[in-house]
Amino acid sequence: MFQTQKTNIKRIKKILIPNRGEISLRIQRTCRELGILSVAVFSEPDRQALHVRYADEAYPLPGSSSQETYLNQDLLFKIIHQCGADAVHPGYGFLSENGEFAQRCKEEGILFIGPPPEAIYRMGLKTRSRELMKKAGVPIIPGTGVLNSEQEAIEAAEKIGYPILIKASAGGGGKGMRMVDDPSRLLPSYEACKKEGLSSFGNPDVYMEKYLSKPRHIEIQILADSYGNITHLFERECSLQRRHQKIIEETPSPFIDESLRADMVNAAIKAASVCGYVNAGTIEFLVDEFRNFYFLEMNTRLQVEHAITEMLTGLDLVEKQIRIAEGEPLDIKNVSPRGSVVECRIYAEDPMNEFLPSPGLVKSLTLPSGPGIRNDSGIYQGFTIPMEYDPLISKLVTWGEDREKAVNRMIRALQEYHLLGIRSNIQFLLKILKHPGFISGDYDTHFIPTHLSELLEPEPWEVKMESVALATAAILKMMKSENAIPGQQIKQSDQNTPKIPGWKLYGRIYREGSIIK
Repeated sequence: MFQTQKTNIKRIKKILIPNRGEISLRIQRTCRELGILSVAVFSEPDRQALHVRYADEAYPLPGSSSQETYLNQDLLFKIIHQCGADAVHPGYGFLSENGEFAQRCKEEGILFIGPPPEAIYRMGLKTRSRELMKKAGVPIIPGTGVLNSEQEAIEAAEKIGYPILIKASAGGGGKGMRMVDDPSRLLPSYEACKKEGLSSFGNPDVYMEKYLSKPRHIEIQILADSYGNITHLFERECSLQRRHQKIIEETPSPFIDESLRADMVNAAIKAASVCGYVNAGTIEFLVDEFRNFYFLEMNTRLQVEHAITEMLTGLDLVEKQIRIAEGEPLDIKNVSPRGSVVECRIYAEDPMNEFLPSPGLVKSLTLPSGPGIRNDSGIYQGFTIPMEYDPLISKLVTWGEDREKAVNRMIRALQEYHLLGIRSNIQFLLKILKHPGFISGDYDTHFIPTHLSELLEPEPWEVKMESVALATAAILKMMKSENAIPGQQIKQSDQNTPKIPGWKLYGRIYREGSIIK
C-alpha cells in the first residue's frame, strides 16, 4: 500500500553531476524537463565533451586522471558550494557507491540523490551484504566470508569444491575476480585478486564462492521511498557479458517464467527492505540451469542499463530518483511491462585486437533513428574520445511489440550506426544478435567466451574492405615516395589508382573512393 501523504517536501533548484559522458547528459535532460538547473564538471580531456556543452553551468577539474578530477571530493565540494547547488546526482561509477561521499553530502546540507550512506555501507562490501541477505532469508551462493590467509583459502576451496570463484570484497564491474578450477592455480589467483582489489577499490579483502557452470545473470530494478514503500519495475536479463562486463541486456528475460519472476521480485524487495534502502537500486541474482536463484550483489545506484526499464514501463527513473530525494512518496501504481526491449553497449574498442580501447577523433558519425529507437550517447562528429576513461560511447536501445521485433529493430539500428575514425564493437554485437543461441534465448554468462572465435570471424565484405584499404594505402605510399611533387594534391586516375567499387556495408552502398577503416 503506497503512502500518499506528502510531507517535508524540499524542491531541488540546482543539481551538480560529478560525472561525465552520456550519464551526465542523461541526468541533465531530465533536469531541464523539470526546470532544475544542471551543473557539469569536466577534466581537461573532457573540455569539449557534449555534457559540458549541454549543461547550464560547467566547472573545470584540473588534471586528467580520475583521482585528481571526478573522484576529488574536496574540489567537488568547493564547486558545489561555489555554484550554489543544493543537490548532487552521482550517476553511475566514480562516486555513485561511495558511502563517504554520501555521508559528506549529508553533513554539508547537500541532498544526495541516491540511498542513505548507511545503506551504501551495508551493501557496498560483498561479504557484508551476503551475511545480511543470509539473515534475511534471501538465497546466497555457497561461499565464505573474508579470507584471512592462504591456508584459509586452501581449506575453503576444498570444502566448497572446485571450480570456485575468488572475488574482491569491494569489487564490481568484473574487476578483482578469478575463476579457479585447479588447486595449482588457487594461490596465484588469490594473490592476484587481493592486488587488484587494493589497486581498483582500495581494499585487498577477498572471499570465495562456488562457481556456477551455466548461470544466467538477472537483476530486479527496485524503487524505495522514505516512507517504507518499495516497488519493483521487473527484471533485466544481463547474461551476455565479456570479461564479466555486460554488453547486451534485454527485458523481459526470455528465460524466466511468471512463477520464478514473482519469487525473485519478492526476494529483491526483502533485500531492499532489510538494508533500509531508499531511492533507485538493483538487486542482482545468478540463476542456475535448474532455475534456482542466488543473491549476487546490490548496486546502490542507477544502472548503466536503466534505459531498457524506462522503455519497458514508460517511466523516467531519474525523475523518480529526484522526486524521492525531494521527499515525495512513490506514486507508481499498476505499471505493466509493454513489449520487449534490447540494449547494446557500443564501445570504442577493437574486437580483433583483444578488445583494446580505440580512442581518437570521431571523423564521421551517422546515428540510427526511427520508431522504437533510443540512443544515449556522449559523443559527436569532431569529438576526440579520450584514452583516460571507460571506452563506452553509446547505449543503443530498441523497443518492439515482442522480442523478435525488438531484436530485428536492433539489427537494423546497428546497421545504420556508422562511425569513422575509431574502431568499435558494432559488428561484434551484430554477430551476437544473429547467432542461433541468442535468437532462441538459450544463452548464459559463458556464451561469448564459448563462441568467441566464430563471433570474431570476419564477414566476406570485411575481408574485402581490409584488402582494398591495404592495397590503396600501399599505392598511395608508393606514389608519394616516387612520383608526387611536394605539396601537390594526389588525385585518383584510371592509370595510377584503381577504382574502388561500391560494396554493401550495414545495408547501404558506399561509393567509389570511400574506404572504411
